[in-house]
Amino acid sequence: MGEGDVRARIVAEARDWIGTPYLHRASLKGEGADCLGLIRGVWRKVLGPEPQDLPAYAPDWAEATRAEQMAEAAGRHMRAVPLEAISPGDVLLFRWRDGFPAKHAALLVGADRMVHAHDGAAVAEVFLAPWWRRRLAFAFAFPGA
Repeated sequence: MGEGDVRARIVAEARDWIGTPYLHRASLKGEGADCLGLIRGVWRKVLGPEPQDLPAYAPDWAEATRAEQMAEAAGRHMRAVPLEAISPGDVLLFRWRDGFPAKHAALLVGADRMVHAHDGAAVAEVFLAPWWRRRLAFAFAFPGA
């Protein structure tokens, strides 16, 4: 499977999760997912078993340690992508405020579109608007993409 095929499968699978209710730590299409659960579910569908067990985490986990745990985990299993070179199929990580670790994830599905899950809403496709772009901290490509 070529890079374009992998990216197309990632985008299609991410969009197939749209409407899945938000549920902290969940990763079951149509039943519940948080932002990391969405990425995990797409990984399973496109690549197979997840590469590591899910650690325990609370909704505010990143503020307590200030460590880039999500970015470090992504870097162990995916290729880092320069922010100016993101492409559909890439995983995007956002930080809510300067000085805080990145703790929100989305999948880029178009030049200015992303799919993500957030508290209080279902998985949705939204614009990668300036508000999001200002908070973009890291990007990663799935293996083979």
